[in-house]
Amino acid sequence: MKISEKKRGKICEQILLYLFSESPKTIFTSHIAQEIARDEEFVKKLLRELKEKKLVIEVNKNKEGINYLIRSRWKLSNAAYDIYKRSQSSVF
Repeated sequence: MKISEKKRGKICEQILLYLFSESPKTIFTSHIAQEIARDEEFVKKLLRELKEKKLVIEVNKNKEGINYLIRSRWKLSNAAYDIYKRSQSSVF
């Protein structure tokens, strides 16, 4: 099943909004997928696209500095955070 670009964009917005609400914490892919009720592999694909656009940052190491073998954590990039923060403050 193919998802339209418009719907993909809306799902990406949901991901970015969730990461903004949890900022500055880093969130595992599985938690993001669960929160927005989407398949984990699909969410991972969208996160990688957002990473290419420099909207999110992938964290491959745990708190002790050891690389994850399979898992990844994600957070909003500083530039994307600033944009969301400005847009949220203009709404209120």
